[in-house]
Amino acid sequence: MSKIGLFYGSDEGNTEGVAQRIAARLGEDRVDIHDIADVTQLEIADYDQLIFGIPTWDFGQIQSDWEDFWEDVQEIDFTGKTVALFGLGDQFGYGDYFLDAMGMLHDVIVANGAAIVGHWSTDGYEFEASKAEIEGQGLFVGLAIDEDQQEELTCGRLNLWCKQLARELDLEGGEDSVVELED
Repeated sequence: MSKIGLFYGSDEGNTEGVAQRIAARLGEDRVDIHDIADVTQLEIADYDQLIFGIPTWDFGQIQSDWEDFWEDVQEIDFTGKTVALFGLGDQFGYGDYFLDAMGMLHDVIVANGAAIVGHWSTDGYEFEASKAEIEGQGLFVGLAIDEDQQEELTCGRLNLWCKQLARELDLEGGEDSVVELED
């Protein structure tokens, strides 16, 4: 069984915590977790299936570790790789920029050949604008997490999204292999 590479950037620990919760649901034997601050392009190239986690800071800014790695990610050939994205943001405090960093990362990796899975409905969110929203489809390019305003919904969203990923990534055991948690 080939492993999934899960790469995240986190300043305050929220994105790291969500990454760990995703790995627990999909199975830690299936997922290698990496802090983007400590990796190279070659480590990403080792995986055919990837999950990227990125928070949006302030007015649509990329998290600092992802920003430091941005030129590297722009050079990676994602042809033949399947990527799922999750993003963290504050839909009320920064509703004009909700999950913009996830949208920007999506655009870079798609331009470099990535196949994207894990789209997520915009239902249940209140925001003004988002670079992560797929125009006219009612979907985000990946899972939307708001630990500031909707922390109580994160657990259920993670359970559903991980089951969706198990199907879309064709993981052995399918969605039945995902552990539903109440964390």
